[in-house]
Amino acid sequence: MVDSTTGKQDITRIGEEGLRGRLERYRELRITEEELAVVLLMPVLAFLLAVSFYPIVDTVWASLHTGYVVQLPTQTTEFVGIENYRALFTDGSFWNALGVSLFYTFVSVPVELVFGLGLALLLKADFKWKYFAQAAILFPWALPTVINAKIWAWLLNPDYGVISDILVRVGILSQPYPFLSSPDVALYSMTAITIWKTTSFMALILLAGLSSIPDHLYESARMDGASRWRQFRDITLPLLKPTILVALIFRTLPAFQAFGLPYGLTGGGPGEATTTLVLYTQQAAYNNPGPTNGGFALGSAAATVITMIALVIALIYVATLYEPEVR
Repeated sequence: MVDSTTGKQDITRIGEEGLRGRLERYRELRITEEELAVVLLMPVLAFLLAVSFYPIVDTVWASLHTGYVVQLPTQTTEFVGIENYRALFTDGSFWNALGVSLFYTFVSVPVELVFGLGLALLLKADFKWKYFAQAAILFPWALPTVINAKIWAWLLNPDYGVISDILVRVGILSQPYPFLSSPDVALYSMTAITIWKTTSFMALILLAGLSSIPDHLYESARMDGASRWRQFRDITLPLLKPTILVALIFRTLPAFQAFGLPYGLTGGGPGEATTTLVLYTQQAAYNNPGPTNGGFALGSAAATVITMIALVIALIYVATLYEPEVR
């Protein structure tokens, strides 16, 4: 449209007419808002089915058949029922890996939660270089897991590692100690390393939760004479429960499915001292001939068991900590 006095186009009027035209075209479709929402969500649902649910279903299917990583035309599969699961549950290495994963998960995550909460409370306080400190604590978590593993493998090496050398020089050790090659302490060493790496991630999540708690609640509590401990117990912890639930799920499931750290740090050794369930699954799938013409079927059975255990852990957390009224 052209203004008769200025000779310029009326941009506002053109915009209104364009919007009106789009609304008229939308009405011509004769669909409700709910139907439009379903149409818009269909691509996302299709993507999730393709990249999340289909691999799970395919893994369960493979665990019930003779398995191959790549199915060649000359190869056939045969339904074997629970034979792969029977072989899995009679394998001592599987139970050892399950014990390693449970110890690694349920020792490291509670410690990370306590340390992370303390770190988050410190970082919430006002002090100079506060934002620099918040960024600095993320460094261990930001490093790729395999790089972290190689750094610690070098630091703890008994021949040229810095840590053994320092402990000998200050008199704590009489000679360098094989922290990663001794079956008695290798799992403890790996657990301590993951605590060092992921405590900052836990602190970051909890810090976000602490920042969402209104300050006026603490001001009212102080006016009523509440001590710091009572403020923490009656205000911070109840309002932080939803965030703690998220943090626990975010950390427990990856810890239970740990692969990169044991693979890069010890390779699962010495022996099977640090072999987690996922590392066992990888070894069963690609290094083990298995009971039914291919270890891939045995690995699929192990992967299915891991998925079920992870689901149970998540449900227990939600049932225990979820409080709708807090939200």
